[in-house]
Amino acid sequence: MADYEWLSEVRSMVGREYGRIYAWDDVNPAMVRQWCEVMGIENPLYTDPDYAATTEFGELVAPPAMLQAWCLEGLHMNNYPPGSTDENPYGVLKLIESHGYPAVVAVNSELSFERYLKMGEKLYYTTLVKDVSDEKTTGLGTGFFVTLIMSFHSVKAGGDEPVGELLFRVFKFRPAQAAKPAPAAKAEQPAARRPLPGISDDTRFFWEGCEAGELRIQHCKACNKLQHPPAPVCEHCHSFDLDYRVARGTGELYSFVVMHYPEVAPFDHPNPIGLIQLDEGVRLSAGLVGVDRSELKIGQRLKVEFETFDDQLTLPLFRPVSD
Repeated sequence: MADYEWLSEVRSMVGREYGRIYAWDDVNPAMVRQWCEVMGIENPLYTDPDYAATTEFGELVAPPAMLQAWCLEGLHMNNYPPGSTDENPYGVLKLIESHGYPAVVAVNSELSFERYLKMGEKLYYTTLVKDVSDEKTTGLGTGFFVTLIMSFHSVKAGGDEPVGELLFRVFKFRPAQAAKPAPAAKAEQPAARRPLPGISDDTRFFWEGCEAGELRIQHCKACNKLQHPPAPVCEHCHSFDLDYRVARGTGELYSFVVMHYPEVAPFDHPNPIGLIQLDEGVRLSAGLVGVDRSELKIGQRLKVEFETFDDQLTLPLFRPVSD
């Protein structure tokens, strides 16, 4: 059993109780409702005031399992309400870490409750360093089991009342050195290819047009209007009598985005994508080429050009042109 000199400082912390950490908010129905929604809890005792009024409590109460949630710091680390202690109750973990035990894993957590919490109660907890084990060796590595106990209280004018307790035990350890397997030979990865579009009877004319160097836009014979993307029925008059018209391929940049992440092969990155307002009045999205991304402007003139990828997919791309 190891007995390092620095362990005396660690053991001196055992039995020390650290000051109060207050809750940011009183126990309230909004947080209870949101917690129940996330956890899938449908007990009306927590969310239905009319039902709760018929119970032994006479009013809404909070789910006991929410106990720890009331005093959490929130999005930002160590962001506790005014009046909370400045002491670090986890200093014992930091001290062990500083002596070469960087890893941590939760071992067990046990909640116990004195009673249900009612709306409007103000909570705080204190932290007791209950125990630090001798050095132990496990499958994970070698280190120390540290047990902390958080005691939760409700602030009362006549004396604060205990409402529950959380026992939290972690293993602070130096990871075991696993034997490294011999690196496997890397299989040569095939070059990524552009994904192919799903082609149906309603869209085939568009893709065949791209192969022929034509920008084909769906046309309704009944109302003489254009629409894109193609559909089985006219979005204007609901006619099924559809064909297409060949657009001039000119228009202006209606909107755009420059995609930086995620980087997906085989697309270039950053990847500028535009929403183009064709001179015929319809809009379509397409890749932008020959552009300076810092100089993209809404309304700038564009013209279509067609490019074939992987010898199997021809796409309409748009390039800026002079007015």
